[in-house]
Parts: sequence; C-alpha cells; structure tokens
Amino acid sequence: MFPTRLTDGYRSFLDERFAREKGRYEQLAEKGQSPEIMLIGCCDSRVSPEVIFDASPGELFVVRNVANLVPPYETGGDYHGTSAALEFAVQALRVKHIVVMGHARCGGIRAFADDTAPLSPGDFIGRWMNLIAPAAERIGPRQGDLAEYQARLELAAIENSIKNLMTFPCVRILVERGKLQLHGAYFGVASGVLLVRNPETGTFAPALENMPERVSMFSARDAGSL
Repeated sequence: MFPTRLTDGYRSFLDERFAREKGRYEQLAEKGQSPEIMLIGCCDSRVSPEVIFDASPGELFVVRNVANLVPPYETGGDYHGTSAALEFAVQALRVKHIVVMGHARCGGIRAFADDTAPLSPGDFIGRWMNLIAPAAERIGPRQGDLAEYQARLELAAIENSIKNLMTFPCVRILVERGKLQLHGAYFGVASGVLLVRNPETGTFAPALENMPERVSMFSARDAGSL
C-alpha cells in the first residue's frame, strides 16, 4: 500500500501550495525549467535544500547523494548519476552557480571517519565514500574527539568536491570565462546556521551577519556542535 503519509501530504499540497502557485506550475510545464542555481546536497532527509532556502518550484536544480560528493571527471565507469546531472545543468540549463552544500553530523562522513563503521569496500557505500580520501589526507589523521574530526572532515569534503568540479572541462571553461561560479555551504541541522565558503581563502563563515536571535552564533571551529 502506498504510504499514507505521502497521500496525506499530497492532499495538503493540492489544497494549499499548488492552489496558490498553480499559475507558476502551468508556466513551468509550458516553458520548461530555467534555474540559475544547481545545488549538490546530501540525501540525508534532514537537509532538504528547497526547505532550507525556501525555494519555489523551478528555482533550484538539485542533485543529492550520500555526503554531497562530486566525483572527479572520468569516463571509464558504467554509471555517472552525479556527473550526468552536472553535465545537464551546465550544458543544457546553463546554470550560473553551483553550490556544494554539506551539513553537520553527516552519516556518510561519520562512516568514513569512524573505523568501526559497518562499511564494506566491495559494496556501494564503502566505495563511494572513498571519494573523500583526499580530503582526509589533507587534514591529517584523527587526533582526539571524533565529533571535532568529523566536522573538520565535513568541511574538507566540500572543498574537495569543489576541486573535483574543476576537473570537468565544461565547468572549468565556464568558470575561467566568468560565466559560472562555484560555492561551498555547510548547514547546521540543530542550530539552523548556514556557513558559506570564502572563495579566496577557503574558510567558512556565517552567511548572514545579523542572525535571528533564535539562532545561536558560532565559528567554523565549533561546527561539530551544530
């Protein structure tokens, strides 16, 4: 039986949002999509990009995978879901921005960071998470608290994915021509704080200078407590 939660949610969608935005949906159906932003996020159910950024239909082209990873450019494998979405966004939709958004307490990153995590290198998740090995090498071995190390690795993985984006010729050419911008972001599930990456320094800082009072402030080194 189809999940009742979904049919109830669909009914609510029809009665409220679809009723309010029916004209927009009709326009999207007729003219197609033309989003300016591609967002590469984690498939974690707690971090929906459309919810976090209060996006309307057609505004974001979203691809989600375990730990919001971008593989390096290569054509020798059999399946390239993220790479195919990236190619479509850049060459067909001609997006102007690509955002790689990670988040605190990511299960995929935790699985890599914790040696006791139940990963099999011969199956899908273990092999996929090996994509962050270069990030782990760059920050050095784990010392002390696992949560602190995981937070550092979550940020380093975003940086690594941005570097991998530049291995795609279609991305690199447009970035060098100033027609495409790459961004990094990091969302605190518990706090609601969003960090954005400074493209010149590679450091992360809160996206908003004046945060709402209900949102606690923190620095990047405190990200593990989000």
